[in-house]
Amino acid sequence: MATDDSTELIEPKGPERPPYVLDEQIGFLMRIANQRHTAIFTTRMIEGLTPPQFATLAKLREVGPCSQNKLGRLVYLDAATIKGIVDRLSARGFVLATDDPYDRRRRAVALTDQGREVTNTAVEIAADITEATLAPLNVEERRQIVSLLKKIG
Repeated sequence: MATDDSTELIEPKGPERPPYVLDEQIGFLMRIANQRHTAIFTTRMIEGLTPPQFATLAKLREVGPCSQNKLGRLVYLDAATIKGIVDRLSARGFVLATDDPYDRRRRAVALTDQGREVTNTAVEIAADITEATLAPLNVEERRQIVSLLKKIG
């Protein structure tokens, strides 16, 4: 006896997937949150620093001089992007990039005195930016979001 396969097209097998609602998708929600944070950052950060430029300066402040390649890995930027950022920060007098004396294929990057002053001030402002970004959340929600973002990052 022949079976009618047309019912399989009408009645899905297994549990039905809920409808796709854009406003409930993680990527969409993360982009909206990032846009909000970026707007706060842009209006408050000094010296016109971009988030990747600030991250580069803050990481140098934290770890001290290091190779450009390592610096890029520490702030999760590819080699071409970190090179452009270092070049722009160097042109502004915030970092010094020199040939690594132990390996000429590498560039060593360090904060200048001016860069350290700017970074110290920028770090203080960044704390306020974080506070403004997280303002809608209570203390426990703030702890949770940071923990969860670290987990999926």
